[in-house]
Amino acid sequence: ANPGQSVKKGDTILVFEAMKMENSVVAPEDGTVASVAFGVGDSFEAGAVIATLN
Repeated sequence: ANPGQSVKKGDTILVFEAMKMENSVVAPEDGTVASVAFGVGDSFEAGAVIATLN
């Protein structure tokens, strides 16, 4: 999902790869994507905020 995009609860916001497995992050509630902190190919640590919703 991109900033400004409306999402419904359960919609996939982003997909990341860990240990050669793809994992989906889904919207916990209806809202609008406020930010996505990482781009394609970026690495992040456990506990990082990777996206926010309004």
